[in-house]
Amino acid sequence: MTEDEFDAFYAAAFPRLVGQLYALTGDHGEAQDVVQEAFVRAWDRRRSFLADEAPEAWIRTVAMRLAVSRWRRARRWVDLVRRNPPADRVPGPGPERTALVQALRTLPEAQRTAVVLHHLCDLSVEQVASETGSPVGTVKARLSRGRAALAAQLSGPDARDATGARSDDDGDGRSAKESGRVR
Repeated sequence: MTEDEFDAFYAAAFPRLVGQLYALTGDHGEAQDVVQEAFVRAWDRRRSFLADEAPEAWIRTVAMRLAVSRWRRARRWVDLVRRNPPADRVPGPGPERTALVQALRTLPEAQRTAVVLHHLCDLSVEQVASETGSPVGTVKARLSRGRAALAAQLSGPDARDATGARSDDDGDGRSAKESGRVR
């Protein structure tokens, strides 16, 4: 069969074969896919494809086998899923994670980016500086300010500064109010 003969055969037989496979599969898209695949396989052997040997029957047979193969593959998938069902529910984030995300949202973007890249993505300060295009000192300052803001938000009213002392602590472990030295 020449290319022109094959093209004419395709134009005449494709709609008819799709209709027949649609009746078999019940899915028009699936019928088009398997008939198209059968024609692709026939194209590879078009030179030995003889018009008087019922090429439409050959393509129909190939398309039907492809449809059955796809059906079997889908059936195996369904059986596999039934035997190994997915977990009922994936637990959502815990309250600590939710609080952290909310606190991160309140930070300025530059501080949030530095904190996330350094602490959550495990990048070094130098890598964060390279990725953000900022000097190393700027990244260090953003990290320090970001950590302080997060500590204040996540710890509540008893937030402690970087030295471990409360912000209203006079150094003796008691607040100014507790020691009687209100300023």
